[in-house]
Amino acid sequence: MIALEHEGGIWTVTLNRPEKANSLTPEMLERLAEIAESATEARALILTGTGKVFSAGADLDAARAGLATSPLWERLSGAIAALPGLTIAALNGTLAGGSMGMALACDLRIAVPGAKFFYPVMKLGFLPQPSDPARMAALIGPARTKLVLMGGQKLTTEEALAFGLIDRIVDPETLLSTARELVADTCAAKPDIAAAIKAMCR
Repeated sequence: MIALEHEGGIWTVTLNRPEKANSLTPEMLERLAEIAESATEARALILTGTGKVFSAGADLDAARAGLATSPLWERLSGAIAALPGLTIAALNGTLAGGSMGMALACDLRIAVPGAKFFYPVMKLGFLPQPSDPARMAALIGPARTKLVLMGGQKLTTEEALAFGLIDRIVDPETLLSTARELVADTCAAKPDIAAAIKAMCR
């Protein structure tokens, strides 16, 4: 349910559970964390999904069994944020719930038209993952972060772009090729130079 491809220093990770809106089970989340932790030599990491939803967050049965508050979410987002290469969330559709964390931890986010962005954690009776509000606020500001986390608002793709939550809206047919174009210069550069520039941007 998690596919990994290596090509020229680019690691492409695909969530492949479209029949369940790519909702994440504990096993999928563990695998994602393992991949992110092992990607320190990757020049770039691209996260994407199959179907019309990037991820609906935690699998509902697994969430009720404790996945909603699992430290695996923070382990995954922390590992992505720590990578020296360029990381891109190539969002093939709606991004919801705890899966927001892995996208927020990426350097860039691109999305297809019609995607929605929401994080209904308060409604479900949980806190967001510890680093998610700060990462979201760094992108869109504290008030808009509260709009999502406390106001329960679903952002359209256009709103997400205007707010700064995503960086580009991309045609579905060219989503992955656009992501690969965006990492091309990083992959061609000296690894220490690329890593140093990323560090300077933090």
